[in-house]
Amino acid sequence: MGKILYKVTLTNEERVLLTSLTKNGKHSSRKLIHALILLNADRGAFSDAHKRTNREISEFLGVGESMIERIKKRFVENGIECALEDKPADREYPRKVDGDLEARIIAISCSDAPEGFSRWSLRMLADKIVELNYIDTISHETIRQVLKKRIKAVEEKRLGHTSFTKR
Repeated sequence: MGKILYKVTLTNEERVLLTSLTKNGKHSSRKLIHALILLNADRGAFSDAHKRTNREISEFLGVGESMIERIKKRFVENGIECALEDKPADREYPRKVDGDLEARIIAISCSDAPEGFSRWSLRMLADKIVELNYIDTISHETIRQVLKKRIKAVEEKRLGHTSFTKR
């Protein structure tokens, strides 16, 4: 089974909209790139005489051919607004760290560092948490996020929430 090729055919109104979007106003660079992809991929009656291939568009705009196909697909299947905007992320990750594990991480980070070290590193904390069988695996980045969250909470408690304090 072959790959589906999407054909972009813009109306005159859509071409005017995309052209004005690329020439004036403040828009994100991604939105401008998407507009330029659609303008260059147009095979409709209102397009210019030169029909560009995905490879030509890719080289001209400095984007991958797969991105061009994704934008064309979104335009054909969902319309111009969907093609211009970034697709929101739909992946969700389950949380590894609950309140109990957070408390254990904080407790270990507040304890004395191992022999030969002046303080705990994020990697040492991650290794210790796994060694104590609190969790099967945990990254040092997850440890950093837990400790950052704690530091932020402590600062807010100590200083008061700045947006609600009277002047």
